[in-house]
Amino acid sequence: TIIYRFCKSEGLLLPRRYKKRARKDYLAFAKSKKHSAKKIRKALRKQLGYVARDIRYLEQFMSDGYAMTDKEISLYLTIITLYEQQKYMYDNKVHSVEHRIVSISQPWLRPIVRGKVKSPVEFGAKFDLSLDSEGYGRIEKISFEAYNESSCLIEAVERFKARTGHYPERVLADQIYRTRDNRSFCKSKGIRLSGPKLGRPSAETIKSDKKTEYQDNTDRIEVEREFSLEKRCYGLGKLVTKLEETQLTSIALSVFVANLFKIQRRILYAFFYQIEIFTEYSAELSLKMA
Repeated sequence: TIIYRFCKSEGLLLPRRYKKRARKDYLAFAKSKKHSAKKIRKALRKQLGYVARDIRYLEQFMSDGYAMTDKEISLYLTIITLYEQQKYMYDNKVHSVEHRIVSISQPWLRPIVRGKVKSPVEFGAKFDLSLDSEGYGRIEKISFEAYNESSCLIEAVERFKARTGHYPERVLADQIYRTRDNRSFCKSKGIRLSGPKLGRPSAETIKSDKKTEYQDNTDRIEVEREFSLEKRCYGLGKLVTKLEETQLTSIALSVFVANLFKIQRRILYAFFYQIEIFTEYSAELSLKMA
């Protein structure tokens, strides 16, 4: 598209791009039943050759003094980075690279391996959500890059102390957060981290530990319920924005609106409770006057 725009706007001769041949080679590989390693490398080599030829055309146009638009510059830089990543994986015979681009129109998206049966790899923002004692949600960390969630626990606890002036009595966290560093941090601050303790449990504490663990798991379900509620009711599961900033804003708004509805329910409950008390008091007063 950029090459065609260059030639049409500047009146240049359109170079040979082999786009039909590239499409034919791709379909021949995609429709084949067996994808051996030799076939995959052959198909990659052909597609990399087609892309490298088009990049050389663009470099020649720019060296001759023709300029791109702002939108074409960002698209061109994304294509260059994508080509370098694919060329690196092809030359070194590897299947992964840091900050891998999977979408030209959305280069900030990253593949995140989740291991689920339905969708083993997901694309989109990954964020950690925490709920305080009042039930209000807060985004502790959000990123399009894959990261280990266990690194967020200490920062979330310190932010809780900065807001309230004290550490929480207990932290109900998933198994991935129960690392040795997080356990030692919670122990040093007098915080009880949910989950079984390390080592072999004694016979005396098995029953009490199981009861406490069951209660912690029951209380921690509220976080999973919050995720489900925001996906079903507040638009978290149907993001239609395309830009990086608008996607992050949409996610933050989903959490914000969920908190607003909780505040609204509590205000309405307090309002109707006051009306009920006033009605009962008025009825008693009228009865005494009668």
